[in-house]
Amino acid sequence: MKDVILLTIDALRKDALGCYGRGKELTPFIDSLQSQCIRFTRGQATGPYTQASFPGILTSSYYLEYGKPKGLSPHRTLVSEPLKQAGIVTAAFHSNPYLCDFLGWNRGWDFFYDSMEEEVSSRMPYIKGNVINAKVTEWLSSYSAAGDGKPFFLWLHYMDIHEPYIPERKYVDMVDSSITMSQDEMYSLFENTLLKRDVSDPEKVTLLKKLYDMHVREVDTYVQDFFNTLDQLGILKDSVVIMTSDHGDEFNEHGSLSHDDKMNSELIDIPLIIYGAGKNGICDTLVSNADIPPTIVHLFGLDPVKKFEGHSLLPLDGYPEKGCFGEAIDQRGQRGGDIEKDSYFYREKDLKIICHAGVDRWELYDLNQDPNEVNNIIDTSPAAEELRSKLKPRMRRWLS
Repeated sequence: MKDVILLTIDALRKDALGCYGRGKELTPFIDSLQSQCIRFTRGQATGPYTQASFPGILTSSYYLEYGKPKGLSPHRTLVSEPLKQAGIVTAAFHSNPYLCDFLGWNRGWDFFYDSMEEEVSSRMPYIKGNVINAKVTEWLSSYSAAGDGKPFFLWLHYMDIHEPYIPERKYVDMVDSSITMSQDEMYSLFENTLLKRDVSDPEKVTLLKKLYDMHVREVDTYVQDFFNTLDQLGILKDSVVIMTSDHGDEFNEHGSLSHDDKMNSELIDIPLIIYGAGKNGICDTLVSNADIPPTIVHLFGLDPVKKFEGHSLLPLDGYPEKGCFGEAIDQRGQRGGDIEKDSYFYREKDLKIICHAGVDRWELYDLNQDPNEVNNIIDTSPAAEELRSKLKPRMRRWLS
């Protein structure tokens, strides 16, 4: 039995990776792994920001399943819980406050680090990836030294791509050495443009995207360091590593910045890569990040978890053809989100329908003909009514 590692990278757009069609300049290490990976080209997040997406990634359920969340519902099953019950060692390392111990995400872990007792700043509101790596290395070294033969499940999460975009000079030089901004100027751009969702100046939007790209380049080095550690400890050869992100970031593709409650591809389309599963190649099947927990359980040879709503991605030929669903609320309300401003999407193959339920506004896109989602065909597509009928039962279901 192999060990299983889930490596999640906050705010990583799929189209930032070379293996998904970008040039090789940002993710040379991740790209170099592809001969040993299964790469899913149509991975979908269950929501466009952390709180909406991570219920899929770690509990195989949907954000609003039990109404507006007040922490992790006791009705959800974290993937760590059945694993620990089966005698598998579980460990988690991250620095995202939405996934912290206080909100209930610590269930089922033998070791859980969420950084909430660490000092951070407005300019660096998270623990950097190299520090996460150091803590993971310490834990893995201790695990290896114990030598009790128990398999482990490890989850680690990097926050470094997330705003504010203030890359170190060495990563600036790796991507575009002509950028001469100081870190004060970078932070000012964050405060005065990104936070205000101000897209009126295309040059500033372009500059924000370049700073974002520099953080992507930075995180690729952390992934490389982590894989080197696994190799040096003799763990990599006996491990499966699942790599993904929770959502992307917008750079005025649909009139805004960052990641709010929209359901467009720049936020919902995610990279999803499985390393070391014994197969390699490209899978074009439409899949959801809600399929990750069932996949992890399957890799450990355990029975499926009844509460999981996804399906194991492995074996590939056993995966059912199905649609993908996601949901979100407006997170910008003064009290952490307005449940009356809820949005939903449902995708089948290359057709994606979106509903902003609070204002009863519908959108439909043919992603094959219109990958940038600029031509809303809700009033002209013969598939519109069928897709509406499939999405409507998922909308506001806590009210029924």
